[in-house]
Amino acid sequence: MYRSEDRIRRSRAGAALAVVAIVAGCATASAPLPGEEPVSRGEAPRPRQEASTSGNAPQGQHAFPSDDAPPPIEREFRGVWIAAVSNMDWPSQPGLPPDSQRAELVRMFDRAHEMRLNAVILHIRPAGDALYESELEPWSEYLTGEQGRAPDPYYDPLAFAVEEAHARGLELHAWFNPYRARHPSARGELAPNHIARANPELVRRYAAYLWMDPGEDEVRQRSVDVVVDVVRRYDIDGVHIDDYFYPYRELGPDGLEMDFPDSASYARYRATGGTLDRSDWRRANVDRYVAELYEAVKREKPLVKVGISPIGTWRPNVRPQLGGFDAYESISADARKWLMDGDLDYMVPQLYWPIARTDMSFPVLLDWWAQQNPLGRGLYAGLIPGNVNLDTGGRAGWHPDEIIGQIYITRGHPGVDGHVHFRMGSLMRDGAYGSIAGADTLPVERIDSIQAARRRVQARRDTMTTRLMQETYARHALTPAMPWLRADVPPAPRVLLDVRGRQAFVTVEPAPAGGGPAPFLWAVQSRWPDGAWHTEIVPESTRRWAVGTSAERSGLPDAVWISAVDRVGNQSVPVRAR
Repeated sequence: MYRSEDRIRRSRAGAALAVVAIVAGCATASAPLPGEEPVSRGEAPRPRQEASTSGNAPQGQHAFPSDDAPPPIEREFRGVWIAAVSNMDWPSQPGLPPDSQRAELVRMFDRAHEMRLNAVILHIRPAGDALYESELEPWSEYLTGEQGRAPDPYYDPLAFAVEEAHARGLELHAWFNPYRARHPSARGELAPNHIARANPELVRRYAAYLWMDPGEDEVRQRSVDVVVDVVRRYDIDGVHIDDYFYPYRELGPDGLEMDFPDSASYARYRATGGTLDRSDWRRANVDRYVAELYEAVKREKPLVKVGISPIGTWRPNVRPQLGGFDAYESISADARKWLMDGDLDYMVPQLYWPIARTDMSFPVLLDWWAQQNPLGRGLYAGLIPGNVNLDTGGRAGWHPDEIIGQIYITRGHPGVDGHVHFRMGSLMRDGAYGSIAGADTLPVERIDSIQAARRRVQARRDTMTTRLMQETYARHALTPAMPWLRADVPPAPRVLLDVRGRQAFVTVEPAPAGGGPAPFLWAVQSRWPDGAWHTEIVPESTRRWAVGTSAERSGLPDAVWISAVDRVGNQSVPVRAR
């Protein structure tokens, strides 16, 4: 993800939002590539989620009674990545006091809630390390300033993050790098239990990186074990893997691409009778990891979602107007196969290109991915609001409307259920600010110039986020349901309406245990005298709610309906509060 942003920043942006209305409807179907057949596991494509007006809910959806029914609630995955590597988002610098770390994370979660997002994807394993309590890997340098050192005074950041996210009605997806062992931004010594010291035979040096060799069985098993350990011990909603499988190619001193140094593991494979060539063997290693990871997570907790975020180009030239990077060959990532095989619950291709770019067009890429999804898994577009920037160095910074236009394109495309922003800093009110590298040696004029540029960048991003909150995200949305994980809906809650003066309160109690899926959220829908309906998404832990609070409504509504929503998005029949 970090490298992806660097690559895309070098692309010319040229956004022309006048084409949004045209390209939103330009989807064209694409057949499988010659010689390829979609792999099916006997699952039918997921139906689009439509509200039923009958008394019986279709599986994995919801039903509304016909008498004075509330409208269906919008469904859209609205996520944001919170990156730890290089202290990009959180923590803002290594070694901050735990109180400061917690305060920073709370600010980010508050911002996500304020913007009406519904999921955060938190980086917890940047490079064979852990931003949580682990017996398998050392504490991260990005957290405490020294790899292997625990927070002092002690706390568990992931346990804290899960609690705070859920308290705001946000899903918490834990983000892992499966193979990276050390990033060039790391400065300290490796801890004794880091894989590069404890098992150096499994790690390869590649340019400025250390990388776990995906061709080693012990590496694959370790990466699966690390994820399952987190799934077992924490109440996370999802597991998230980014685009770092085999490393992106680096240039050597001669200016030529360096090959990944896995000759030893490949030779052992061939010596045991393996027949695949090196490229196919590498892809098979990653394919096996993805399949085993999915199966292991489902054995541990079947309802924990598994998502992968590949770079947005699978192979160049699979369709006119699609050039770009060859992830299939260069980093051995056959993301199309994982989506078609159903070895994940959702995919977030990183579509970090503008709408009007002719050789790498956002809507054309989005449409191609939507055609590769026969099982109807969740498909969410990866967006990059960090490109809403200034025109510098001959590279065009994006207009704030570019990201907004891309969101509307996803909403108009069948088979696309949401989007994820890279990254949280680009959505914060002060995200363009921070320490200036080498400020103690720079002349005052240069510092003033940098600060002025940052103010202009922040103003552009504030324009974007203000419009998102007031228009694009004006209404709350539930995450899309995943009926292949569980299809039965939760039982309706018991509700009571209590009017105190000019304020209406609802008291909610879940149905008795054992009657179906447990609630994760309450959906509070209220109709007001002016005819407007408002939806408020409330965490399950909240049992009493002042109606209209998050909609900034005062006075008394005409009617209030409450429904329960479970961990995979299934919604109960709404109950009218009386």
